[in-house]
Amino acid sequence: MILNKVLVFVFALILFHGFSYGQNVVPKSRADVSLKHEVQNAIGRGLTFLASKQNPGGWWSQEEHPALTGLVLTAFQGDPSGFYKRKVEQNIYQGYTYLLKSVKPDGGIYGNGLANYNTSVCMMALYVANRPEYEKVIKNARNFLAGLQDEESKKGTAEAPVGGGIGYGGTYPHSDMSNTMFALEALYYTRYLEKEVGGDSEIKKLNWQAAIKFISRSQNLPGYNDQKWASDDAENKGGFVYFPGDSKAGEMKLPDGKIALRSYGSMSYAGLLSYIYAQLDREDPRVKAVYEWVSKHYTLDENPGMGLDGLYYYYHTMAKGLHLYGANVIKSKDGQEINWRRDLAKRLFNKQHPDGFWVNESGRWWQNDPVLVTSFAVLTLEIIWRGL
Repeated sequence: MILNKVLVFVFALILFHGFSYGQNVVPKSRADVSLKHEVQNAIGRGLTFLASKQNPGGWWSQEEHPALTGLVLTAFQGDPSGFYKRKVEQNIYQGYTYLLKSVKPDGGIYGNGLANYNTSVCMMALYVANRPEYEKVIKNARNFLAGLQDEESKKGTAEAPVGGGIGYGGTYPHSDMSNTMFALEALYYTRYLEKEVGGDSEIKKLNWQAAIKFISRSQNLPGYNDQKWASDDAENKGGFVYFPGDSKAGEMKLPDGKIALRSYGSMSYAGLLSYIYAQLDREDPRVKAVYEWVSKHYTLDENPGMGLDGLYYYYHTMAKGLHLYGANVIKSKDGQEINWRRDLAKRLFNKQHPDGFWVNESGRWWQNDPVLVTSFAVLTLEIIWRGL
């Protein structure tokens, strides 16, 4: 148990301070110190707003979707000052009490559907709490997630391209990149439990190679993706779609008359993160290709290919992906080197409401919910703060 506590602490440091995938060393400067204070202030205002929106039952926003509460709790756990976390200890306690009441007999943590998404996010909230009494719940949730991996050819054949991925679960089991990314994140950070005394017979393990096959089949990269739709045109090569054969960003007609599925921003960062969690080498051509795509399509004005739809999810996956990849600057398509942390922080400052919350102009994917969007924004700023 002592070993497990040490491992939990080490993995929490990785989550909150950086993944050893690249160079996360940022030169200190007076500007960074000033910016860190501004970031911390914006985080505090966001956390204050979130604390005010908790339901008396301990949950935030929607009782039937504990992931919303999980995101808020993870945001409080990442408070860089520690002030707001201490100030609302009772709120946090009530939130975790609600999460534990949401645990199902099958090990999942969910209410009304979206079993994988809810379980994955809640697992991370329980994990960052760093409490030994949560380990059994996390272990059972790991088994639940591993059991959701697409059983239709986990090896991933051309006839079953979604094999190896993970979907929402329940009434919508179809694999997709977003759900796969959330599950891989939770499984990656809690993998220390696979070495727990008690034997592997108690633990279901994900087929990581099958998962990598699914991820590769969602990337526009012929030579690594065996699906006929994969395109190597300059606009889409290296980027990701929602799942093999389907893009939320639609299609585009190429000069040669062929039709390509459009790569888009949030799923491309989800793809980058998924490769990182699957521990692919930084020099792997698939990793390099997606990093090149996100660099070329860098923007904060929209979720590339999707306009304002999913904008704050895009900001969150961008910050997490670039931070874990080890990119301190990103080179745009015109060759300009951009300090993305400073750029994104300032954008979030400008978008924060005087009352401390954020909300998207587009309501797609629940982003008209200020609790969800504020959680994404605070988590994004915490990633930025840790990298400054």
